[in-house]
Amino acid sequence: MLIEYRSGRTFRYFFIITAAIITIASLWATNILVNNLKAEEYKKIKTWAESVALQNSQPEFENLNKDEAEAFSNYREHLLKIIVENTTIPVIIANEEGEVQDSRNISLPEDTVSYLKDQLNKFAKKHQRITLTIPLGDGTNLYQYVYYDDSTVLKRLQLFPVIQLTVVLIFIFISFLALTGAQRAEQNRVWVGLSKETAHQLGTPISSLMAWVEYFKTKEIDPKLLNEMDKDIERLKTIAERFSKIGSNAELEYMDLASAIGNAVEYMEKRISSKVKISTVLPKAPITILMNESLFGWTLENLIKNGVDAMDGQGEITIHAFKERNKAIMDITDTGKGIPKSRFKTIFHPGYTTKQRGWGLGLSLVKRIIESYRKGKIYVYKSELGKGTTFRVELKIHIF
Repeated sequence: MLIEYRSGRTFRYFFIITAAIITIASLWATNILVNNLKAEEYKKIKTWAESVALQNSQPEFENLNKDEAEAFSNYREHLLKIIVENTTIPVIIANEEGEVQDSRNISLPEDTVSYLKDQLNKFAKKHQRITLTIPLGDGTNLYQYVYYDDSTVLKRLQLFPVIQLTVVLIFIFISFLALTGAQRAEQNRVWVGLSKETAHQLGTPISSLMAWVEYFKTKEIDPKLLNEMDKDIERLKTIAERFSKIGSNAELEYMDLASAIGNAVEYMEKRISSKVKISTVLPKAPITILMNESLFGWTLENLIKNGVDAMDGQGEITIHAFKERNKAIMDITDTGKGIPKSRFKTIFHPGYTTKQRGWGLGLSLVKRIIESYRKGKIYVYKSELGKGTTFRVELKIHIF
């Protein structure tokens, strides 16, 4: 059976894809607008260049009558108006040798010549120059070249997609964190409520069983049986206590890592298949951690059970504990089926299980307990299909 919480992940994917589509559509629309504005500016500068050429031409007035001369004068005034109205597009006019003849809409520093030469080279790389053919009236022509840059409005519009994309990405990131945090908080409330309710529900039958054991002690019943019943009741009390501590500030205590591992292994060896061997490699020097012993034992028991299930009740589990800088490291290795790399994180999700029975809560609870106390970490350190898996637990060492 494979049970997973997919709804939250599906919603996150949907949110990201929707945001990406909106962003792409917005960038596409902005890009069209920029290209249209570029085309309009090219037409404008083309008209401006032609007006400059006509304004600077030297026609022969001898063959013009009074009305024609007046009309031509009005035409020149119109050309001058077109030239003057360009107040947004930076322009440089140069001769055939590349010497700057004139400029418009450019803030000039003290070193004008050198600055304009640099700007001319920049303009030439951005846009193709426009050739001016100016008739001189003696049958010859003067050739000049117009170099231009994008207007301030166009530059800002070109920068807009970058700003827009940045804002959208920040929004997606913050929204994603908020949604993830809200979902995690909701899951926390559900698990904490479920755990505490389980502990509460176990309380009544445990009390009843304790009363029955005391009653049986007054009868002629084999003391060994009663002793085993006492052990099972204590076990139930421990389980109820563990559930009650989830989500609350459990009492922490200083523990020697090797001793805590030894206690958990000793308990589990009596309750698993005899075909499973548990080996330990423990440090000789004490490694002190601050943890709740009951919850720590629970996490280790769950990891051992997980290994037993992965090996189908036959194989070897090795627990290796050691110190690395300011961390206590605990590797739990089994010789089971192994885990695909794509499932390294999924296995810690509530509801994930490959067993025919079970709710898939063991590794999820282990992760929550380890990460809730002293900022610990648990993850799949390595795994190979058909050979086994190693879970690594990292805990902060307490230094006195």
